[in-house]
Amino acid sequence: MDRSKKIVRTSIIGIAVNMILVAFKMFVGLIANSIAIILDAINNLSDALSSVITIIGTKLAGKAPDKKHPYGHGRIEYITSVIIAFIVLAAGVTSFRESFVKIIHPDETNYSGVTLIIVGVAVVVKLLLGTYVKKVGREVSSESLIASGSDAFFDAILSLATFAAALVSMIWGVGLEGVLGIVISIFIIKAGIDILLEALNSIIGERADKELADKLIRRICSFDKVNGAYDLALHNYGPNNIIGSVHIEVPADMTAKEIHSLTRAISVDIYMNLGIVLTIGIYASADSDPESAALRSKAEELVKKQPDIIQIHGFYVDTEKRSVVFDLVIDFKANASAVRDEVISELSASFPNYTFSVVLDSDYSN
Repeated sequence: MDRSKKIVRTSIIGIAVNMILVAFKMFVGLIANSIAIILDAINNLSDALSSVITIIGTKLAGKAPDKKHPYGHGRIEYITSVIIAFIVLAAGVTSFRESFVKIIHPDETNYSGVTLIIVGVAVVVKLLLGTYVKKVGREVSSESLIASGSDAFFDAILSLATFAAALVSMIWGVGLEGVLGIVISIFIIKAGIDILLEALNSIIGERADKELADKLIRRICSFDKVNGAYDLALHNYGPNNIIGSVHIEVPADMTAKEIHSLTRAISVDIYMNLGIVLTIGIYASADSDPESAALRSKAEELVKKQPDIIQIHGFYVDTEKRSVVFDLVIDFKANASAVRDEVISELSASFPNYTFSVVLDSDYSN
């Protein structure tokens, strides 16, 4: 079964289960006059609506690339997550308001053994549903399903709290409905904020996953004549749709034909094994003569002295033009321009006959 079909099937299961829970909880909540159970039912209703939106978003995201959207429509799934987040937030705010009214104007509740059994069954059902949905979400890299699964776990915890409040009311006659409703509302609002932030981070663009970046770099460096891989940038155009670029360092005496053969082999291997479309640039490595080696050694010595410098790469010396060019990866927290100027100043003092061109790189994946 392909990815979209798995997401749709899982969402339909979620809709069916949540609607059954809504019916039972609403019935029990009205009979028992329990605001906590009624709010729990409303939360399940919002979960069902979220699953509907997930299905719509998945269908739209699966559309083929077109002239206006050459990278496909995969990011629609992130927009779907934003909509789900607002639905969850709206449910949380509504629950908070109703619970506050319940504290000011408390009503008598009428719990029974049947009430407790139904709420207890709901806890178990939501735990099982959350486990299943989250598992499928991770398998298919669906933020919406993972969020729904996490939300189901929250629901189970909150239903368990409702169960405890009902038990306290039955045994000691103490009403905790309003207070419990406030607690439930806070959890719902927090869940909505978390879903929203995660979706917005994906839309804005996050740094590459370290585990994936390390795996990709190791695979590239395993090819013969690749002395290093740098400047890795990965751009996410939806789950399982990653386009990136990287520079590899190769011996300066390689021919264009050899470089073409090497870069093509790397890009095919990365796509077939990691599903990433990769553009590859070249850095020439030429440290064979003593002067080039001395220049590089001095630059690396300066890097060790500067805690804000993460990496130096792309080091190339043109002895005929008496010029040196290289890249510095500097910590985001540092004053990058000041660090670069200091490095150039020290290198110029040691090698006055050379001009230095230093390119500042962002720390994309380290």
